[in-house]
Amino acid sequence: MNTADSKSMVPSKFFLTKGKGEHKDKLQSFELALRAAGIEKYNLVSVSSIIPPDCEQITIEKGLDELSPGQIVFTVLSKNATNEPHRLLSASVGVAIPAEAEKYGYLSEYNAYGISEQESGDYSEDLAATMLATTLGLEFDPDKAYDERKEVYKMSGKIVKTKSITQSAVVSKEGLWTTVVAAAVFVF
Repeated sequence: MNTADSKSMVPSKFFLTKGKGEHKDKLQSFELALRAAGIEKYNLVSVSSIIPPDCEQITIEKGLDELSPGQIVFTVLSKNATNEPHRLLSASVGVAIPAEAEKYGYLSEYNAYGISEQESGDYSEDLAATMLATTLGLEFDPDKAYDERKEVYKMSGKIVKTKSITQSAVVSKEGLWTTVVAAAVFVF
């Protein structure tokens, strides 16, 4: 593969989305979660956690306009499912973008049971920010709370933005399969 071909495989944009599905069947609940997220009509390929340099975050509406049904779409996907009545579950993707556009950023997937949507989102954001901070050579105390480390990251001027997208749900008392998804979807 020549350099021009390999460059065509580097996404230039991404968007974030999330969804929840409930059904008596586990697979159907996953399909419904993908539908709620707006990404059910694509062939999703899970990839790891790098945001390419100069990759622009766009709205879900703009991103979906650029995709076609059946298209192979690369995504960082977090999912979680259970049918245990009253169980709290979450799926989250954290984002960390460097200040210098020519550097790469990070995405992190996280899923959990029994913690709030806010806690799950903070944790995935922390994971992404910590991965980026270590690549940028930032010094910090990993034992400090994320809020304290977040200030160190911001003060360094090397990390411009961190955020997360999270979907949580509580399983119904009937015990329907409940699936939650959060995703960063790449667009070329």
